[in-house]
Amino acid sequence: MSGMLEQQQEGGVLRLRLNRPDLHNAFDAELIAELTVALATAGTDGSVRVVVLEGAGASFSAGADLNWMRGMAAASEAENRKDSLALARLMRTLDELPKPTLARVHGAAFGGGVGLVACCDIALGVPEAKFGLTESKLGLLPAVISPYVIAAIGARQARRWFATAEIFDAQTGLQMGLLHQVVPPEQLDSAVQRQIDLLLKAGPLAAAGAKSLIARVIATPDGEAQDQANAALIAGLRVSAEGQEGLSAFLDKRPPSWANKEEKR
Repeated sequence: MSGMLEQQQEGGVLRLRLNRPDLHNAFDAELIAELTVALATAGTDGSVRVVVLEGAGASFSAGADLNWMRGMAAASEAENRKDSLALARLMRTLDELPKPTLARVHGAAFGGGVGLVACCDIALGVPEAKFGLTESKLGLLPAVISPYVIAAIGARQARRWFATAEIFDAQTGLQMGLLHQVVPPEQLDSAVQRQIDLLLKAGPLAAAGAKSLIARVIATPDGEAQDQANAALIAGLRVSAEGQEGLSAFLDKRPPSWANKEEKR
């Protein structure tokens, strides 16, 4: 590790901290690669139940590193395509990660930083956090992150913010759906912990499978096909080891085994 990304795991919770505070945790090719590998590894690690994404210093992430952008401006179109695909892989890896993800937004998030927030399943921020899809100021567009930002804030809002590059505050981000909750800075860690506790009480496979269920439902316009797939899913879950334990625990009025394991850590 270069130190650009810090990893800390306690129990089932893995914290990934962007660690370029002097550059407001801006991306370059190395950080993108490190974060992609860390997320992919977490996705296959049975000991990881929840992934928290956060930033060191004053900002969550300022998006692209200026020196990196300067280098890419001088590169060929083919090199820029390859570089952009690396960022696209990062965003898709985070968005489709088979573990619940939580963004702890304590400061500014711009460009790709907004993309990271949008890709996380749960996003909490402080009132002082600022956001901006600022690419159009440079004659560019937030193309790579657009599927995830549009899914979070909707096409109507995206039309405005993609075009104007206007900075917006946390309350606006909350109203649009980019953030789920805005809390005072002194309450941010406890709010994050509350979400972690809730996720750890859920069945590991159920919590991990929630996003894939949602993605499939959205992508399946055929009502009959959707009913068949959903019926097969719930039937499989009911007879699975996790489903059997969850239902038994509920009927026996006791915590399920996975909750007990986390409490003992």
